[in-house]
Amino acid sequence: MRYLIQLAYKGTNYHGWQKQPNVHSVQGELDGKLSTLLAEPIETIGCGRTDTGVHAKDFYAHFDVNKHIDEQFLVFKLNNFLSKDIAVYSIQKVADDFNARFDAAWREYEYWISRKPDPFLLDQSWFLHGDLDIDAMNQAAQLLIGKKDFECFSKVHTQVNNFICDVMYANWELKDNKLVFTIKANRFLRNMVRAIVGTLVDVGKGKITIDDVNKILASKNRCEAGHSVPAHGLFLTRIHYPNITQ
Repeated sequence: MRYLIQLAYKGTNYHGWQKQPNVHSVQGELDGKLSTLLAEPIETIGCGRTDTGVHAKDFYAHFDVNKHIDEQFLVFKLNNFLSKDIAVYSIQKVADDFNARFDAAWREYEYWISRKPDPFLLDQSWFLHGDLDIDAMNQAAQLLIGKKDFECFSKVHTQVNNFICDVMYANWELKDNKLVFTIKANRFLRNMVRAIVGTLVDVGKGKITIDDVNKILASKNRCEAGHSVPAHGLFLTRIHYPNITQ
């Protein structure tokens, strides 16, 4: 039987979602606790993978188990056993062919930039001093909308069949002392959001023009795009499954 688990985590203390040898990962901790509670080996399949230090407000993973489970009781037990920087929200039974990674219709990320030093956002935003032209950054962000090749924003030597992503929304918004970039797409490449943010910040600083962003996209060359901004400002915020109640 297959179950879908909804969770959130603060990524500060983890080497990302994916289980790896000799490092602390969210998947590693979750699989270990599920295996103990269900008394059989459990391996979760996540909706994606976040890098070291990246956070997730909305994350899904599926797992198979050889018995019926009490979903609400398992949620309760997991939240008692897991580290406090991981929270499980729900568990529900799904079809045996459901896949948390491949059945997602779209994903949404936010990137937080602090506009003044804030000790409460130390691990959850990138403090950036200096003026930014937010209007220019939003004009440049609109160039990302649509189905395009985003190889210029992808980590090199990534094992993917293609670099085509369908970006549905990209926008900067000032919220109190935070500048928040929100981007929504059917899929994301490794390091894509952090490279996009670094490039758009260069626009905001006047280092490159809006037209330069078009040239960067056309180049398909990671070296042409901006630097990758720090991981701790990035949040996976929403995942949508068309046929699943969320």
